[in-house]
Amino acid sequence: MYLLLYLIYFYYGIIMMYMAIILLGLQLYSTLAVNPQTFEFKHHNNKELKNVLVNVHKMCPNITRVYTLSGKSVRNQDLYAIEFAMTPGIHTKMIPEYISIGNMHGNEVIGREILLKLAHYLCEQFLHKNKIIQRLISITRIHLVPSLNPDGWDDASKAGKDKELKGRNNANGFDLNRNFPDLNSIMYKNEKLKHGKNHHLLEEIKCLPSNTQPETFAALNLIVDTQAVLASNIHGGELVVSYPYDQARPDNIGYAESPDDDVFRRLASVYANNHKDMSKPTTTCNKKPKLEKQNGIINGAKWYSIQGGMQDIHYLGSNGFCVTLELSCDKFIKEEDLKYEWNRNKNAMIQFMWQTHLGIKGMIYDKRSKKPVPDAIIQVVNISNKIPKIIDHDITSDCLGDYYRLLVNGEYNVTVYADNFYPCSKIVKVNNNPRNGAKCVDFYLIYEKDK
Repeated sequence: MYLLLYLIYFYYGIIMMYMAIILLGLQLYSTLAVNPQTFEFKHHNNKELKNVLVNVHKMCPNITRVYTLSGKSVRNQDLYAIEFAMTPGIHTKMIPEYISIGNMHGNEVIGREILLKLAHYLCEQFLHKNKIIQRLISITRIHLVPSLNPDGWDDASKAGKDKELKGRNNANGFDLNRNFPDLNSIMYKNEKLKHGKNHHLLEEIKCLPSNTQPETFAALNLIVDTQAVLASNIHGGELVVSYPYDQARPDNIGYAESPDDDVFRRLASVYANNHKDMSKPTTTCNKKPKLEKQNGIINGAKWYSIQGGMQDIHYLGSNGFCVTLELSCDKFIKEEDLKYEWNRNKNAMIQFMWQTHLGIKGMIYDKRSKKPVPDAIIQVVNISNKIPKIIDHDITSDCLGDYYRLLVNGEYNVTVYADNFYPCSKIVKVNNNPRNGAKCVDFYLIYEKDK
């Protein structure tokens, strides 16, 4: 009898000891989760850049994925990205996507460091149960690419006093922000002829130019495969947000208005107004000639016209809207200024990502079968004023039949076209509240043979 009691107490003690160890482990895990490792403000080399992203993934494994773009740099370096989503690696219908790319000019480092900090911040705040960040990640798929030009960064970082001058181009000497296909010329030609496509113009190009760089090709694949709704391209050297078009029309040097000029002006203004200094009239970079920006924003072509830029490729080659964020007067900013620059940009970064949820979104269905209809064309007419205005830029539904159309407040006639289906139109009033998501408007198309 005593032996039996002894054995019971003995094994009970062992069980309790193991339970204590398990509870201690869970408590330690919880502590690490709520108090993730701190972020160091410094110039991270390319190996350290990867490590930061991997560590963020380890802290937030359920909502992140670290991946590399298809293709490498000229010197065979990987181009790393981190994704935030509730289902990392999977496009989920009705969840719009956002892309931010930094350091495409190797000597402009602010985008590289701010995106690394942003990745850490999103994970940290998600773990701390910041409701705004949790909501953002729950309804948005976010892709951050800290460096598109790691080779250029290597050259700039080794240049000593010449950091501001060296490393802008890739290892082959190409400016990546002039290396994308010229879709503007196709668009401007179609405008004059008043016919032809006004969207996804990459499909009009039989093959890419022979001088297309591997980093450019990798970015193009990301843009096409992701079909992001909103994107940003981060640079340094000024304090301004530039918006399309970047390339001037041949017969009109200066402001190059896109069909969605009102949307782009809103997007640019949201960033500039939420930056601590950018929209202030007294905020300048003391450069000559003085930049004639208005409230911190400027049309790209009005500033200076370029061919083959990234923001025009997003708009004309995909469903995406992209702006260029110029975030520091210096290109290779001092290490001690990185934290200061993050604090100036943090709120603007978050508020800008919320703009992924402007306008309308929805599903396109076959009314009879209830199956989704991919590659449907969505055309929008602004009927807010007495004279209706066609927005000469269509978008398409994705592979799952979902679509996303950024729009400012107003009233619109939205029509959906798809092969073998009758067109379907709806009148839609938009009153944006991005944190509630874009307004949902579904379309049910009637198959032509069903009538």
